[in-house]
Amino acid sequence: MKIILKKTPKKPTIIEGFPGFGLVGTIATEFLIDHLKPELIGEFIYTELPATIAIHKNDLIRPMAVFYDKKHNIVILHTLLNTKGFEFEIANNIADMAKKMQAKEIISLEGVACNSPDEETKLFWYGNNKFGKLGAEPIQESIIVGVTAAVMLRYKDVSCLFATTHSALPDSSAAAKIIELLNKYLKLGVNTKPLQQQAEQFESKLKNMLQQTANTERELEKKNLSYVG
Repeated sequence: MKIILKKTPKKPTIIEGFPGFGLVGTIATEFLIDHLKPELIGEFIYTELPATIAIHKNDLIRPMAVFYDKKHNIVILHTLLNTKGFEFEIANNIADMAKKMQAKEIISLEGVACNSPDEETKLFWYGNNKFGKLGAEPIQESIIVGVTAAVMLRYKDVSCLFATTHSALPDSSAAAKIIELLNKYLKLGVNTKPLQQQAEQFESKLKNMLQQTANTERELEKKNLSYVG
C-alpha cells in the first residue's frame, strides 16, 4: 500500500475523515470536497483491500483519494472503504506524506458515542486548544480506534475533533457541527445555513453506497461458495 501524489503541497493543513462511528469524518470530508471543489492530487494504491469503487451521478468516486484546496492550503483525505486490519499501514503512509509536505498539522475528524439518546451533539477536541476557544470542550476520557488512533501514534502534530453521535449509522447532524467549527478555524467561508440539509444529502448518499457495497459483498460470497461447493 502506498500514496501516489501528482503534486506535493508545502506546509498544508491535512484533514482526514476515515470511516468511524457515525461516519462523521466521512460525511464531513465529503462536504468539504463538495464545497471547496479541491483538486484530486493523489490516491492510495493497494492490493490489500477489496477492489471497490462507487459511481454517483455518473461520476467515478475513488475509494481512497487525496484532494488539495490551494486557496486555503488544505489537503483532504477521503475514503469510503472499511480499512480494518490495515490501520497502521495507512497511518504510516499518511505520516510519510505529512513529513514530505511539512504539514502544519493533521486534523482527524471522528464520531464518539454519547451517553444519552436525548443529548444534543457536543464537540470535543484533542491536541489543539484553539478548538476550545471556538466552542469545543477538551476530551477527558475516551477510547480511540481505527486509522485516527494509528495516526496519533505515528505523527506528533495531530489534532482531533470529536462529535458525539447517537448511533453507528451515518450521522449528518454531528458532521454538520464539525464543519461549523472548521469553518471558523480555517476561515473557509462556508455558508452554514444550508449545511444541515446538505449533510443529510451526503448521509443519504453514503447509506446507499454502503448498502450497495454490502449487497455486492454478499453476492461475491455466494459465488465463492458455489465455486467451492
